[in-house]
This record gives sequence, C-alpha cells and structure tokens, in this order.
Amino acid sequence: MSIFAVRYTYDERAEVRDAVRPEHRAWLAGQADAGVLLGSGPFTDGTPGALLVLRADDETALRSVLAQDPFAREGLVAQTEVRAWEVVLGPWSVTA
Repeated sequence: MSIFAVRYTYDERAEVRDAVRPEHRAWLAGQADAGVLLGSGPFTDGTPGALLVLRADDETALRSVLAQDPFAREGLVAQTEVRAWEVVLGPWSVTA
C-alpha cells in the first residue's frame, strides 16, 4: 500500500462548494473510517484548495477513489495534483 499527497485546486464556485461541502465531508469521513484517508483539510490562504493524504495500492486505484468525491462529481476540483509520498517520520510512518 502506498501513500499519496493530493493537492486539490478548486474552481471559483464557492457557493456550490458550500452547498456540497457536507456531502464531501461525509465522504471524507467514510474514507477515514475505511483507513484510506489519513488526513485532509483546506488551505487557509492563497488559491482555494485542499491537501489530502491517502493510502492506495497505486495511482490508478487512488484516482478511482478520488472520482467518487462529491466535489469531483460536481466539477468543483479544477486541478488534482497527485504525488507518491514516502513518510519517514511521524505517526503515519511505517516502521521496518
């Protein structure tokens, strides 16, 4: 299982984002309960967006999960940057 850092950049439709946010957060909570989502949250400055840290077998599987996000379904995510991430220290690291 790999860990990925995902950067969402949102489009400018803040009012639609606000309306869909409860469903988006419920979906995120389900991913956390399933052990897929390690952490997520919006950026508090600059361009509207968020950082998500997730586990998946590979990038294809990860993108399949991300496609289920209500924000993605509604077209609110203008750009998705996916980076494989090796966690070396901290509570998310895997000790050998």
